[in-house]
Amino acid sequence: MSRSRPPYAPDLREQLIALVKAGRTPEELSRDYEPTAQTIRNWIAADAAEDDPDRLGRAERDELVQLRRENRILREEREILRKAAAWFAAETDATPRRRSRS
Repeated sequence: MSRSRPPYAPDLREQLIALVKAGRTPEELSRDYEPTAQTIRNWIAADAAEDDPDRLGRAERDELVQLRRENRILREEREILRKAAAWFAAETDATPRRRSRS
């Protein structure tokens, strides 16, 4: 059975992130504090992701992929309709029109 531990205090996490930003390495901090170097690197990455307003979340990325797919399909359909309209226009211009006898 695996041993679980309670999560680290948010204050510790913030302190370690600040220390890494100040120039210390995650390896140095893991020797001085309890979290592993990889845990500290994960915290740094999560903090950077939260700070980046241009970064898309998973739901936003999925929506963007879906919208791009729909956009591509609509462009293809529009092109097909444009060609069909041109073909029908050419057909109607090629047939002579009859004049009514009034």
